[in-house]
Amino acid sequence: MPTVDELLQQSLFSLKASFLDRKEALPKGLLEALEADSRRGAQTLAGKLRARQQANRTEGQRLRHLLKFEAELWERGFTLIAGVDEAGVGPLAGPVVAGAAILPQGYKLRELDDSKKLDEAKRDQLAERIKTDAVAWAVGIAEVAEIDRLNIYHASLLAMRRAVEGLNFRPDFVLVDARTIPNCAAPQRGIIRGDSLSASIAAASVIAKTTRDAIMVELDRRFPGYGLAGHKGYPTPEHVAALRKLGASPIHRRSFRPVREVLGLEPSQNALFDDGIN
Repeated sequence: MPTVDELLQQSLFSLKASFLDRKEALPKGLLEALEADSRRGAQTLAGKLRARQQANRTEGQRLRHLLKFEAELWERGFTLIAGVDEAGVGPLAGPVVAGAAILPQGYKLRELDDSKKLDEAKRDQLAERIKTDAVAWAVGIAEVAEIDRLNIYHASLLAMRRAVEGLNFRPDFVLVDARTIPNCAAPQRGIIRGDSLSASIAAASVIAKTTRDAIMVELDRRFPGYGLAGHKGYPTPEHVAALRKLGASPIHRRSFRPVREVLGLEPSQNALFDDGIN
């Protein structure tokens, strides 16, 4: 390992490539030496390295806080803690999909968060990491016919239960975003905004969202013209316009008001669940 003095004899371009671009570990004393260096380039590099260091500390604190609920359960002796969340409550078309994930104890995945806060590329990247690293993961699906028969709220709970039952290991405890799952054998806790407060639920939300998005891309090929690959079935103006022009496809939810209007059906008796809300 070169000394700090030896490193300072390298070009600033080389130091930037090593410690800023490739994010190699900073040798002790190098940052302070760069800050004391009179060269403008050294000062600039030091500022960027210091900012990255602070960002790493902030992210580390966020990830530790994201494990708060899991850590409490691990301390109580629970080892297999499953997070559960769903995607697709609001769309006019397609299934509702739930994800379940059991993460290793102490697991920290940089940038893991509620899937709604992430762009598509980041969600896909995190989903692959979660699937590789998780103790177990699974998805559960409730199809359109089940949504129309049960209503979207109960169909979402059904998808969640299927996700938990699909895990390779039976969880000791289940953390759920905002609700609890009927007929779930394991003890559970519903956490309001759990996808932003629990690593396990956030991981489940990423799995649910990426799985459902992939399903909607495939459905777009089968039912072209609605733009499903873009809006994923949500009631955007473009989707509603296409629905009125083309009529309802087999994968449109007949229990949701905009679809019922196109079909000339009376409003659903279950008004709480027929608006295509987010």
